[in-house]
Amino acid sequence: MEKQFEQNIVSESPKEEPRKRILLVDDHPLVREGLTTLMRTTPDLAVFGEAENFEEACLFLEANTPDLALIDLALPGKDGIDLIKELRDTYPDLRMLALSMHEESVYAERVLRAGAHGYVMKHMPGIQIIEAIRTVLRGEVFVSPAIASRMLRQLVDRENRTRTREGIDTLSNRELQVFLCIGNGFSSKEIANRLQLNIKTIQTYREHIKHKLRLRNSTDLVHFATQWAKDNTPGSHAPGD
Repeated sequence: MEKQFEQNIVSESPKEEPRKRILLVDDHPLVREGLTTLMRTTPDLAVFGEAENFEEACLFLEANTPDLALIDLALPGKDGIDLIKELRDTYPDLRMLALSMHEESVYAERVLRAGAHGYVMKHMPGIQIIEAIRTVLRGEVFVSPAIASRMLRQLVDRENRTRTREGIDTLSNRELQVFLCIGNGFSSKEIANRLQLNIKTIQTYREHIKHKLRLRNSTDLVHFATQWAKDNTPGSHAPGD
């Protein structure tokens, strides 16, 4: 007999604030039972429905409107990330929290890009799982502090790389030649000789380059130019040689 999804009736006192309705999507009955028991201990959350796979979850949502879907990534057939993408497109207002045994450092960013609003590990204490649910219901994103810090660093690094790339694009042809010479280890005197310019002109170019690339000092310029030349220039010679 084909298994149908389950719907739980949420009872509330007329004087109480309505509990937030949670859809559990996990193919392990013991996990769903444990989460249901956990939410019964809270005054503000209740399991509204259960589904074991992609198809059951979609079928449930055609007729019901939970406040949040708690989705296991390791579903049979189409996995949790496939479901998150589908629900993101079909129900853009639905809050989604991924729940998984998979290593957070590998999957957290992937599920956020797919459209989830948070990632919580199954082995976390119940109080932290509840806090993750509440955080996502408030319209925020939930990941562990370690992952949040890493994502922030990556964002800053991307912004710095973008800003630097834009700075490189503002360099004149001559400034770019000087910049690449610096990156290839030439001194100002050597650059002047190679480009047939006087050393004061080279020093002026260095100052212009530092300003355009927002570099603090000559040490930062040499370090950045060396890395840039290594990453972007075949060989180790300046243009025009």
